[in-house]
Amino acid sequence: GWLFWRGMVCGRRSRDSKRQVILFILCVCVCQSGAETLRYSLPEEMERDSFVANIAKDLGVPLSQLAARKARVVSEGDEQLFRLNQNTGVLTVKESLDREEICPQSDTCTLVFKIFFENPLQLIRGEVEIRDVNDNSPVFPEKEMVLKILETAPPGSRFPLESAQDKDVGINGLQNYSLGPNPHFSLAVGTAKDGVKYVELVLQRQLDREEQGELNLLLTATDGGSPPRSGTAQVRIVVVDANDNIPAFEREVYEVRLAENSPLEQLVVTVIAADPDEGSYGEVRYAFTQTSERSRQLFQLNPTTGEIRVAGNLDFEEARTHKMVVKATDGGELSAHCKVQVEVLDVNDNPPEIALTSLTASIPEDAPPRTVVALFSVRDRDSGDNGRTECSIDGDLPFSLTPTFDNYYELRTSAALDRERTEEYNITITAMDWGTKRLSSQESIFVKISDVNDNPPEFTQEIYTMSVTENNSPMLRIGSMKATDADTGKNARVSYALVRQEGKEQPEVSVNAENGDVYILRPLDYEKVPAFEVTVRAADGGSPPLSATALLRVVVRDQNDNAPVLLHPPPDSSAAGELVPRWAPSGYLVAKVVAVDADAGQNAWLSYELAKATEPALFRVGLHSGEVRTARAVSERDAARQRLIVLVRDRGQPPRSATATLAVALVDGFSEAHLRVSEEAPVPDPDGPLTLYLIASLVCVSALFLATATAAVVVRVRRARRSETETLPTFPPTATASNAGSLPRSYVYDVCFAAGTVNSEFRFLRPLFPCFPAGLPPGPGEQRSSVCSQDVANLEGE
Repeated sequence: GWLFWRGMVCGRRSRDSKRQVILFILCVCVCQSGAETLRYSLPEEMERDSFVANIAKDLGVPLSQLAARKARVVSEGDEQLFRLNQNTGVLTVKESLDREEICPQSDTCTLVFKIFFENPLQLIRGEVEIRDVNDNSPVFPEKEMVLKILETAPPGSRFPLESAQDKDVGINGLQNYSLGPNPHFSLAVGTAKDGVKYVELVLQRQLDREEQGELNLLLTATDGGSPPRSGTAQVRIVVVDANDNIPAFEREVYEVRLAENSPLEQLVVTVIAADPDEGSYGEVRYAFTQTSERSRQLFQLNPTTGEIRVAGNLDFEEARTHKMVVKATDGGELSAHCKVQVEVLDVNDNPPEIALTSLTASIPEDAPPRTVVALFSVRDRDSGDNGRTECSIDGDLPFSLTPTFDNYYELRTSAALDRERTEEYNITITAMDWGTKRLSSQESIFVKISDVNDNPPEFTQEIYTMSVTENNSPMLRIGSMKATDADTGKNARVSYALVRQEGKEQPEVSVNAENGDVYILRPLDYEKVPAFEVTVRAADGGSPPLSATALLRVVVRDQNDNAPVLLHPPPDSSAAGELVPRWAPSGYLVAKVVAVDADAGQNAWLSYELAKATEPALFRVGLHSGEVRTARAVSERDAARQRLIVLVRDRGQPPRSATATLAVALVDGFSEAHLRVSEEAPVPDPDGPLTLYLIASLVCVSALFLATATAAVVVRVRRARRSETETLPTFPPTATASNAGSLPRSYVYDVCFAAGTVNSEFRFLRPLFPCFPAGLPPGPGEQRSSVCSQDVANLEGE
């Protein structure tokens, strides 16, 4: 025992952790193999909180370790008799101890206690011997004893007297008897086989009833204490007239074996004493003498028949034998004695008792196997196989029992624990004895499994898709992400955060760290960012924390916040000029209004309609194509100059729109191309000199044709020289090819004239591919022989 504690102290002071572990294991092995017992001695009747021993000093344990390791003392039995001060290491008694009350009918009185230490769990056994103090005087069962003796009794006759009882033991117990001076009797003191002293009155001189019919003697019992104590009783001798025969028992000693569970009124034995006298001298009556008070309570003697029956509950664990003396007295007051010895047989009538000594109420789920959870003892008051016990655990649980010593068991873990599977265990321990009729008892131990951060958070989805309408308000909540953690407490407290990616801009989204709500920080523009993705991390509050990630995809819904944008005619021009021949039939393509919308979906679906026209019945507009065509054939009555306003509208809610203004000139021939298109229509003069106008027109047209041909040649030469440096013409980036109103890149509208003619090869507004610089391959359908004219632009500039 001392080696164990010294080893522990040395192990703590050692700087080498490996040596600590080795020394600790060796010390535990020494302790388990044969631990010494602390033994102390204490006189009874000491005052409360009297000093017993200095445990810390005897074990060599620092005082700081007593409190740190929660040292405590536990007594065997239900009542705790000792107290251990963790600050001083002193063991004291809780109450004054009375040896006669604690250990009745026992020569030695030893109290067993155990000292428990935690972290790690250790146990040390101790014994305290309660020394007897002479605090009890001898006491006779009766203050006066009456003996009736025949006057014919011869000298030397012996007459047993009631023995005194002294609760003290050893030298403090009953040691001697003395008799007051008298001329007839002396005292004989003897010791039985069981060590009990008995006293007999010896007749020294024959009695004479006629001389003295009654004698009074003083009997004194003395113990061996210092100072000695004594008790007295009066012995009254009544001299009886002659009676020839005394009762005679069949046996001097009656030996009986009786089970401790014998019922009340069960016959134990019948003692019989015969007296051959007649009349009252032959009538025998029975009574107990020299019998302890406890035996008188347990057994009942019939004074007439001599039957001894059970009168109380026998207990083998209390007393294994009972000795009684029966006196048989006849009518002449003559008596005889016999002894009755009852041996109590043990019966398995006491179930095992489980006493929980130490319990760890909560253990972590990552505790390794064979971790000590509880320490308990099992005691059975029976003897032999009836007092032999075994313990087991009910059910299939990850725990096992390990016997240590002195009927103590350790409850240990036998497998890995998982709090998420089982949060607590109700462990039922069954203790059963080995008796023929086996008795058992149970004790339930609740063990709570404390959480360890061994589970990362789990998102309910791997990918979260949320949508928001563009032009949203700042800090708009669009949804929530949820992650759960199978742990508990702070290990299950989940916090959310965005995963920052290097080289990328700050995302437009924020996640609430506590509940995972997703907010849009500022207004979004679908036309700039139709969708984006961020990674969200969910981390628990464990140490170290565990985490998981999920993808958040935010889709921006389009809102009708963009009006249609005109590509043709350009919105910055006051009015686009178009030429239409007078011979144009119905369905003639006048122009094509081209517009785009930066929105998406139906917000970008465009429709065209004629909002206003000089002659509304002359033109019509394609609802989806934007093509302006003649609704009927042009007539001579139609005004030469027409003004059209085309409304372009999307399908959003509410719809947005834009307008395009077209100026259309109705011409009769090629020369009409030089007519200025104006919003103000000149008033025709039918009476003017028509011939003069025709000549002037012919001259102007001829001059214009020559100028145009010359300009075309110059332009082609310049284009050939710059073919290496010039780039292809491009349309605005918002213009896309579409059949729903957008202008394909393969269309351009121009006025082209064939060389060598004035009017016969006039072609108006036919779709051509763009005019590429010289040297580039022509596109499909392109006529490289045509000359691109800027007459319309010149017409507008005029």
